[in-house]
Order: sequence, then structure tokens, then C-alpha cells
Amino acid sequence: MRITALGAGGFIGHHLAVHFRDLGHEVVAVDRAGLPAFLTGGGEAGHVLYCIGLTGDFRTRPLDTAEAHAGIVAQVLQRVRLESLLYLSSTRLYARAEMAREDVPLPVQPAAASDLYNVTKLAGEALCLSDPRPGIRVARLSNVYGPGMGVASFLGQVLAEGAASGRVLLRQSLRSAKDYIAIADAVRLLSAIALNGGARLYNVASGTNTTHDALARELHRAFGWQVSATEDAAALRFPRIDINRVSVEFGAPVHSILDDLPALGRSHRQEVAC
Repeated sequence: MRITALGAGGFIGHHLAVHFRDLGHEVVAVDRAGLPAFLTGGGEAGHVLYCIGLTGDFRTRPLDTAEAHAGIVAQVLQRVRLESLLYLSSTRLYARAEMAREDVPLPVQPAAASDLYNVTKLAGEALCLSDPRPGIRVARLSNVYGPGMGVASFLGQVLAEGAASGRVLLRQSLRSAKDYIAIADAVRLLSAIALNGGARLYNVASGTNTTHDALARELHRAFGWQVSATEDAAALRFPRIDINRVSVEFGAPVHSILDDLPALGRSHRQEVAC
């Protein structure tokens, strides 16, 4: 079976490519440099994993963000011969929603700088879900953690700062809460959805929100790190992600961020020491 991983140079794309390769599939890993040749190559792509996206720098790169989240996927859907496609979206889309279920309306404010990410991801989703081919699917993914995740994510920044100095200053209130899913759970669920998903749209998350305060207490217990927040830090809270659809079809995630946090912290301390 041929698997084409677009964005294979990123954290999630890399892990998906390794997973399918370990299962014995033929994996074509396409990074940023290889994308133009892929789009014009005209070959059979098989099952495509669309892992291209921008995260922390999307506010300063609006045109690149639109291209990554919508423009390139439009080209893939139009030009590439494929058996299926899984588009990786984000549970950030629920930021202004009252519930976080796949079928709820998703309000956005186009004039808000923070909503550029959501608007462009929604455009990418709309392109995929309007495609009549049943193998075109979307997965809304929450905050993925694991060794090697780098500092592009909130948790990666926290661990890097703590490992370097033993102190972490957050710009978000300790009352803030997010959903975190382990890379092992994410890869298992995404690979199952990509090949066998019975629905067109899935939430892929742990289904549990963890507060920054709980993370801070665990980091202090495990390493003695001092975690605090700026006085004017805002509390960012998301509705609990509904994972009933993916859990019924493929089984619920089994990992917990609080259980895994000590091992993640040790991994980052080793990276700093090296």
C-alpha cells in the first residue's frame, strides 16, 4: 500500500510516516522542498496524509498560512491521483464555540488576528468535505505532545524553558486549560481514520482538559521547577472536546499528559544537557 505523507518534515507528519513504514507500507515522505515536484509529478499518490500547517507564527505569515491550510490542499484535490486523503485540522476551531462536537456551528471573527488560523483551517476543511469522494476525511487534532516535539507548541516551550533554567513564566493564567493527546495515541487514531474511517470528520483528542495549574504542580513535584504566570495573564479555556465518534469506532486514547509529563521533562533536560 502506498502512503504519501505531506509535511513529513514536521513532528506529526514524521511520526505518521515512520508508523506506516514500520507496518511495511511504501511511504513517500514529502517535505517542503519536495512539494512542487509532487504537485506536478502526476503519479499515483495512494493514501495521502495532509500534515502541512503553520502554528505559532501564523499571525506574522498570513499569506503563507492561507497557502498551507487551503491553497495547497486545493491543488492536491485537483491535481493528484489519490485513493484517500486525511486533512489534519485543529480543535482550535472550537475556541468560540459552546460545545466541541463535530457537528456544531463554529463562529469566527475574520477581523481578529488570532482567528486567521481558524478561518484558513475552516477553508481547508470545507474544500475537503465538499469533495464528493468518500475517502476525503478531516481530523481535528488537539495539542499533540511527545519526545522531539520542539518548542513550537505551548507545552514544548514550557518544557524547554524549565529544562534550561528551572523556572517558567507563563503568559497565560494558571486557570487556563487545554486538551493534550500523546503522539502515540494520535498516530494510532489518525492512521485508522485515514484508511478505515466511516465518517468524514473526527475529533482526535484526549477528551480531558488539563489546567496550567495542574501542569505546574506536576512539574514542581517532579523537578522542583517554579512555574508562575504574569499578573495580567488571561485565562484561556476551551470546551471539553467530544471524542465519542472516534472512541466508538477505534477506541479511546490511553495516555495521560500528567502521567507522561515527568518523562517528557527528563527528555528535554537531556536535550539541554547535550
